[in-house]
Amino acid sequence: MQKVIDNFKDLCKIPHCSYETEEMKEFLINYSKDKNFIVNVDEAGNIHAIKGNPKICLQSHYDMVCMGDAPKVDVYEENGYLKAKNSSLGADNGIGIAIMMSAMNQFENLECLFTNNEEVGLMGVNSLEHTIQSKMLLNLDHESDNEIMIGCAGGVDIESTLHYKNIKSKGKIYELQAQNFKGGHSGINIINNEKSSIKEMAKFIKQNHGKIIFFEGGERVNSIPKHAKALVCFENEVKGNEWIKCEFKGEKEFEFCDQSDKLLDTINSFSHGVRAYNETLGIVQTSINLATLKMQNNQIEFALFARSNTLDDLKQIEFETLEFFKAFGYQSRSFNFYPPWEGKPNALSDLVFKALKKVSPEAKISAIHAGLECGIIEKKQKLLCASIGPNIYNPHSTDERCEIASVEKISKVVFEVLQNLN
Repeated sequence: MQKVIDNFKDLCKIPHCSYETEEMKEFLINYSKDKNFIVNVDEAGNIHAIKGNPKICLQSHYDMVCMGDAPKVDVYEENGYLKAKNSSLGADNGIGIAIMMSAMNQFENLECLFTNNEEVGLMGVNSLEHTIQSKMLLNLDHESDNEIMIGCAGGVDIESTLHYKNIKSKGKIYELQAQNFKGGHSGINIINNEKSSIKEMAKFIKQNHGKIIFFEGGERVNSIPKHAKALVCFENEVKGNEWIKCEFKGEKEFEFCDQSDKLLDTINSFSHGVRAYNETLGIVQTSINLATLKMQNNQIEFALFARSNTLDDLKQIEFETLEFFKAFGYQSRSFNFYPPWEGKPNALSDLVFKALKKVSPEAKISAIHAGLECGIIEKKQKLLCASIGPNIYNPHSTDERCEIASVEKISKVVFEVLQNLN
């Protein structure tokens, strides 16, 4: 198992933020060739590596969500966890890649698929040109070591924009900074009802009768907003709170956004978070993340990401969100729509379940409220698919950590499945 951890630490030295994956792509191509795999790369940067006559394909994505100081990832071990100093860790999906690297070094009959730009709308797999030779595909992008995923949420991106003008005025100017927000994965952590920095900032400004000079927040479309900052004019003196830090910048002339009230009303009336819960599966069924807000070139720009584990609900929340923003006068569009994977137990999930039960007696088969690439591949190529992975907490944030003992568990399961099929 230590070799898997060493592989992961080596990966952390290579920059691989989404859209900036060239160095990692070249590393994985060379590594695969060194292990005598036949390697092909498609236009989207997906790497297909095959050796012998495999019955199963392992799959992980090689981009990561970069937060904090990333792409610099200073990884360390503490109290049984892998962590990173002042950055996201990239265990999502670097641990999956590290396990695949160890498997490539050990097995003669194996197929591997390394996909690109998963964290920005599953772009790589949506443009996949490779044909999987095996009849089974095991995805290593899950984040709980006692579960086998055979279903996942679909998703859709939504953008809304509104033009604004600047109006000259004079008053008390304050700089606002969000603080103490946790952020996190907009699919995995949305059930925790973590506060949104954008929502809390807008609430504070509205309650104190502020006029927006500048306001931006959020990090990534699939991350719950952690950071936000604003420059605001208030009629009276204001004091910060647990969530909003205030710094007085003086009383002077300024230009504020003529759509300030509409912008605040939009944010404060929008229902961010969980919209429906599936009691049968014990997971969130439908949610939406008001992910980022930007003000640039006299344009207000929102980016949102909706998810659902049922197709009808996904189409409904897409429609409702577009209509919501249009009602406020925004120009809105949706894109990168992909349907949910509503899978069933199969020969692969049964095989994985037997192996996982040995190391996790509480093992179960379930679905996840997040996107998994195997759901898209399964529909394209009619494979038997399942997904597993180690315990990863607070992915897509600077608080991300991965349990080392859990990595050992999942590695054992993967290798046992491969041995049974070789």
